[in-house]
Amino acid sequence: MAEIYFLGTGGSVATPARDNTSFLLRHEEDLILVDCPGSVIQKIKKLNFDPRQIRFIMLTHIHPDHIYGLPSFVHSLMLEEVEIVLCASEETVSFSRVLLDIFHLRESKIKTRIRFRPLAPEQTTKLGKSLIVRSIQVPHHSSSLAYHFYWEEAKKELIFSGDTPPYAPLFEEAQGIAFLIHDSSAPSRVFKQFPELHKMHTSSLELGKWSQEAGVKCLIPCHFLGEIEFSSAEIRSEIRREYKGRLIIPKDLEKIKL
Repeated sequence: MAEIYFLGTGGSVATPARDNTSFLLRHEEDLILVDCPGSVIQKIKKLNFDPRQIRFIMLTHIHPDHIYGLPSFVHSLMLEEVEIVLCASEETVSFSRVLLDIFHLRESKIKTRIRFRPLAPEQTTKLGKSLIVRSIQVPHHSSSLAYHFYWEEAKKELIFSGDTPPYAPLFEEAQGIAFLIHDSSAPSRVFKQFPELHKMHTSSLELGKWSQEAGVKCLIPCHFLGEIEFSSAEIRSEIRREYKGRLIIPKDLEKIKL
């Protein structure tokens, strides 16, 4: 059994309802944190998890709203004898080392140990006993990786895009996938107003079209921009113009069974 617990579903600017996007993936006894913006310790505890249970951190890229909480996370656990494996691109791993060193969080007095596992594009690695993840380079930033999780015993798969514009190789990887969590930063009208967004993110209209063509079984949009007013109903309506599968628009602290 696997479950997703959303710690945040918003973009770089948090709102009263949505914090920066990150989530917990629970698979059997393994607990994985995907991206690490601020206040993750508090939100993990709100969900009645013990942060000491986290064994892996997956980071998508080095933009602040995906990584700035890492020093706080380690600092909060500094007196705990735990070891956490941090997986990310080589660029993100290098940046993470520097970020932790700024706050002296890799010194011997820090009992929490971070073990770094750099991932190359298209590399497959094992998390825990039976969860497999494959990294996919996406064109948001030079450090960006999307992640394809799969567990053979349940014959289910999940892809998390991180931030990205529509990217054909990612949707080729997502052909017929059970679950796709994908950037859906704003409705198409916002992209018309700010065309530069097309280079970095995906509109809800584009996401619906690409997901329908890929045969995605369950689509979970996220990373909603907080700088501009729009509703989740507008996101849903645009996605539904093309997409006919199961659609979940998550809220912060929501659980989804996979």
